[in-house]
Amino acid sequence: MVWVPGVGEIPLSLSTIKGRRKSITVKRYGIVSQALLKYKPGDRIFLRGPYGTGFTLTEERNLIIGGGSGMAALRPLINDKSFGMVSAKTGDELLFTHEFKENSIMIMTDDGSSGLKGFPSDYLESVDIDQFARIYACGPELMLKALYHKLKDSRPDAEFSMERIMKCGIGICDSCSIDGRQICVDGPVVRVGEINPDGEFGHQKLDISGRRIEIHL
Repeated sequence: MVWVPGVGEIPLSLSTIKGRRKSITVKRYGIVSQALLKYKPGDRIFLRGPYGTGFTLTEERNLIIGGGSGMAALRPLINDKSFGMVSAKTGDELLFTHEFKENSIMIMTDDGSSGLKGFPSDYLESVDIDQFARIYACGPELMLKALYHKLKDSRPDAEFSMERIMKCGIGICDSCSIDGRQICVDGPVVRVGEINPDGEFGHQKLDISGRRIEIHL
């Protein structure tokens, strides 16, 4: 949880974790992220955590499927054996594509401005998923929902990092609830086999005021 005094607090993943160097990757979205983007070298930010569950790590070959700013949470998982399926709305919004080895990445954009036109789920069949020890995914929930239907029978061990509005970060406020699971405590990383396809996943979420809303493109 990243706190900007006098402005607010938001959940963010560390996009660099090696050694003493740590970093977060911020997308301009709300008032807290806008405030962070005004920070200069030497300014101080405040953190609490980490909270929740993380990915199951492997040194073996893994498949990383990222959508938009979801790549920030996946970046620390990239190794020399990784294969990436990286997507974004436009080519300008692609993140960390240069960190994959040549011929070890597929790029997709919604508008076709870079790489293939479409979404990771459109091209998953072109990849032999059995060659990967682990499959990790993070991105918009509708992207994860489409991947779920592709992976639920063949790779229930695939891991998704879920995205919900988080406030308290310790499982009390219920703002990040999905089918009774508090994402800040019981997630954000969940296995595909743990997801209820007939519940709220990919259908509904709570907005900042706690009102239940439908998830749309």
